[in-house]
Parts: sequence; structure tokens; C-alpha cells
Amino acid sequence: MSDSLSLRDKYLALIDEIVAATLQGKISSAEQVYQMLLKGVTTDTGEIFEMLLSDRLNSTQQLVNSEKDELKQAKATRSLRAIKTIQTQWLRAEEENKTRGAMAAAIREITTSAPEEQLGVFLRVIDQNHKNPLNLQQIQQLAKSLNQYAQADSNLQQIANGVIRGAASWQRLQEHLVSWMYERQDTIGFGGVPGDSGPWATWAKQVKSEFPEALFRTLAREESVIEFAERQRNFNMGDWVEVAIILQYIQRGLVNWFDQQPYNIKAGSKLSISTFLTFAVIWSYLAIGLRAIANIYGDASSQVMLQILRTFSQKQYFPLYGGLFASFSGSYLRNALDYLDEPLRTAAGTQEKARILTLLGYSQRAMGQYARAKGFHQQALEIARNAGDRSCEIANLNHLSRTCVEERDYNEAIDYSQRALIFSRQSGDKTGEANALVNLGYSEVMTAQQREDATAETYEMAINYLQQGLKLSEQLGDIQSKALCLSSLGIAYQVVGESQKAIQNLESAFNTAQLCGDLYLQGLNLANLAETNYSLANFERAVYTGCLGMYLLNQISSREWRKPASLLAILKGQLGEERFQTALQSNRQKMIAVIGVDGYDYIPQLLEIFRNEM
Repeated sequence: MSDSLSLRDKYLALIDEIVAATLQGKISSAEQVYQMLLKGVTTDTGEIFEMLLSDRLNSTQQLVNSEKDELKQAKATRSLRAIKTIQTQWLRAEEENKTRGAMAAAIREITTSAPEEQLGVFLRVIDQNHKNPLNLQQIQQLAKSLNQYAQADSNLQQIANGVIRGAASWQRLQEHLVSWMYERQDTIGFGGVPGDSGPWATWAKQVKSEFPEALFRTLAREESVIEFAERQRNFNMGDWVEVAIILQYIQRGLVNWFDQQPYNIKAGSKLSISTFLTFAVIWSYLAIGLRAIANIYGDASSQVMLQILRTFSQKQYFPLYGGLFASFSGSYLRNALDYLDEPLRTAAGTQEKARILTLLGYSQRAMGQYARAKGFHQQALEIARNAGDRSCEIANLNHLSRTCVEERDYNEAIDYSQRALIFSRQSGDKTGEANALVNLGYSEVMTAQQREDATAETYEMAINYLQQGLKLSEQLGDIQSKALCLSSLGIAYQVVGESQKAIQNLESAFNTAQLCGDLYLQGLNLANLAETNYSLANFERAVYTGCLGMYLLNQISSREWRKPASLLAILKGQLGEERFQTALQSNRQKMIAVIGVDGYDYIPQLLEIFRNEM
């Protein structure tokens, strides 16, 4: 009790001292008040000070309101103004004290951890998903403090040195963060022709350290990051931390820039999504490759990847109906999902995890891994339901419906889509409703196709669901859902034999899928266009769409690439080698516009790979 009383007296005296000094003109700035509060109030007793300050503020306000003597009222008013200044600066000082306390706790936690755990603890401390994350300056202060505790060549010293080098590299890179976009007017994505142009090559010229420069050049050339990481024999923890600082601040800087470009048709959320996914994939590759050197680097890389995905899952534009193929090109992104799902197995059952699993499930379906996709979606469904994330729950019901169609389990597909439709209407989730209508209609079309007694009315009712979904997606301005609607309508018209309507919808679906950057839907629509054109004996168009579809689906490792490859093999046999090559050559420029020269040149190799598999 006596301690509490003495502290109370001390803080009241501090308030009186500041007020008196302000009235006497000894304090002339808010900064002086701030410094006095930092020195005078301890972190763990801030609540007591805040309570006393509030009482003094209220009593002084009452005095101002009730005082009749003008001189006394004027003095009370000046005192009230001084107390309000104290209140404002106290909020600032409190934040500083919290930061100091957090910093002290972080230093204590890192330095008292076992050496093999210090890197993981450091990453948890600087995780940007915290409520009040450390900024770069504070991370540098943390590194300097760690250096004071560190022995020569210890993990602590390596971490501290890595932060210092990484921060210096980032400061050199900052002004070149988006300069490459203006050098390449054709595209501002991460794809393009490998070599000395583009983001990675630009950034490689700015860093002065061997490891990050070599990594950036590997990415610029679209070479294997895994193989690159496995070759690093003179690699230490300082190198890893330096790259971690550089990559994370590049990623955040790009996302911030893209998020501020809502009216730029080339940028905006589309490239924010691409940035999150690109860097998550890079970290997943580093995790695999660096495990060949030491598990500690592999585990740390997976930890960073999961932190990125967690941040991404909380963004408004997180693609509940998209996959890992937004605005991507480049061979180093292929098979990424094999590495992305591993750390999620040990993550807590949170809303963020449900959303990440939804993303992975869509992508697994695109690759033809249907059982694995259902596993992701069922797990996400349960987590989302428990977390109260209704939109995510509805999305996974829709994804499960679509996956069941791929497995030809049409009754189950209809059941999932009906549940999604009911829940979406109950909760007002219009995007979920549009997708549910499409999935219900699509499932009904595929069911009717299997029945010998299916009537025109049966198909008409199913197609009506699809048209409702399309209309709703257009009203919402939801490009991803619109692409799926148009694609499903095209396939439905394909099934009922209305080829011209099928082509019209599939071509619109392809163009829309290009806008949302979904390579899977692009490839799928092209593959179906090839079949429809073939049925109409429009063989040159079938060659064009089939080759493009085959290439795009192969690029994302989808098993579906063999479907257009099989059709192309038949076409080649029917047309003969010369006519087939003529058809291919006549569409060369249009194909290069979509997949580049390297993509066009790879088409004969793909056809040869398919022929050898037969």
C-alpha cells in the first residue's frame, strides 16, 4: 500500500511539475513533455499514471466550467491545455514504452534460446503479422543489441550481421523497386523472357553481396532455385538472414505499390496477388534446397513462406475462387504446390489456414490431383465453419462440388452446390451464390449427359442456372467467377451439341480468364475450343487453340494437357505433317503474343513427349 501511495504522489508531482513549467514558459514544446514522461513513468506502472492524469483532467475541466473569476478561469484553461498536451504525449510515450518492453522481451527470448532455435525465435519476433510489428529501424536496433550479447561467429552474431547487410541492401534497392516496370512496357508481371531484363535482373545489379545477387540472377534466368540452393556450400546464417530481409521488404514494397494502383489496368490487386504467391513459392523452393545444407535453413524458409501466406490470407482480395496461377509465367513456378502444403500440416487451425488451404485445393484440382484437392477443401471447410468464416465455408462447398464433377461423382457435386447455394443466399454472399449457381447447373448438365432419358427441358433448366450465375457475376464485376461461368456455359453447349454457342462462350471465357490471370481456366477453355472447332472441321483453328491450351496446362503441371495433346496427335495424323506445320506456322504470331517465342518453340517438344508416352 505504501509503495502504491508513494508512486501516486510521485506521478501527481510529475503532472504538477509539467503543468507549472508550461505555465512559467520553461517548457515550450510537446517534445520536452514527451521526454519528461519517458524518464518519469515506468512501463509497468503506466496504468496508474494514466488514471491519475484522467482524474486531473476531469477536475481541471470542471474548474474551467465552474470558475466565475476571469483570471482564475484563464489560468485553469491554460492548465487544462497543458494537461491535454501531457495526455497526447503520454499516448506517444506509452507506445514507445511498449516497444521498448517488447524489444527487451525479444532480446531476452532470443538470447536465452538454444543456439539451434535462435533463428526461428528471431523470425517470430520480426513477423509482420503481429498487432504492432517492428519496423526496419527497430529490427536494426534489435540486431545491434543482439551483437552486444554475441560471441564471435555465433548464431547471434550471424543474425545481427545479416540484418545489417540486408537493411543496407534494401536501402540500395528501394529506388529501383519498380523501375523495371517502366523499362518493359509490354508487361509488368514476373514472367517474360529470361535474361537481363525484368525485376530480378534489375535487383541483382543493386545488391553487393554474393548470395542474394546469385539468387536474383538464378530467378532472372528461370533456373531451378532448388538446385541453386543445394549448391551453396559456403553458406552461413548471416547470408540467409540478409536474403530474408531483402526478399521480405521487396515483397512488401511491391504489394504496397500495387495496392495503391487501383485504376491501373496492368497493376492493382491482380499483381498484388501475383507478388504474394511468387514470393511464397520462392521461399518454398529455398526451403527444399537449403535443407540439403542444414534443416535449420529449410525450416526457417518454410516459416517465412507461411508468414507471407498468412498476411495474404487477411487481404480483402484473397482469391477464394482462384489458385496459384495469377499473373504467373516461368518454369521456376512449376510443381510449387508439392512444397507449399508441407508446413501447413503443423499450422494451427485458424481462419488464415482455412483460406490458404482453399487456395491450395483449387490449385491441386487444376493439376488433376482430385483426392488431394478434396482433402484440402474438406479440412478448410471444417476450420472455416469453426472460425465463423462463412464466405470461406461457402467457397469450399463450391470447390468440393467442382472437384466431384471432375471425379464424375455428380450426385455428390449437386449436393455440395445446393448447400453452397442455400448458405450463400442466407448470408448474402453474392460471389458464393454466383459460383453455386454455376456449379449446380454444370453438375446437372453432366448428370443429364449420362442419362439416356434426359430431355431438352432437363438441359434447359441446368443451363438456366448457369445463365443466372453469369448474370450475377457480371453484376458483381467478379472477373474470376465470370470466367468460370462462361467456361461452364461453353462446356454445357458443347455437351448439348450447340457448337456455335459453345465457341462463343468458350472464347469469352478465355478472354476473361486472361484478365484475371487464371492459367488453368485459360488452358481449359482453349482445350475445349480445340474440340469444338475439330467437331466443326475447322482444323486450323483447332490446331491453334489446341497447341495453346496444351502448353498453358503443361506449364502449371496439369494432367489435362494430355487432352489437347491427344486431339493434336489425331489432327496431325489426319492432316499430314506438312499441313499441320502450315496451320501451326500461320498462327505463330498470335501464339507468341500469348506464350512467347520460347513457348511456341516448345510445342513440338511437348507433342513428342506425348507421342513417347503413348
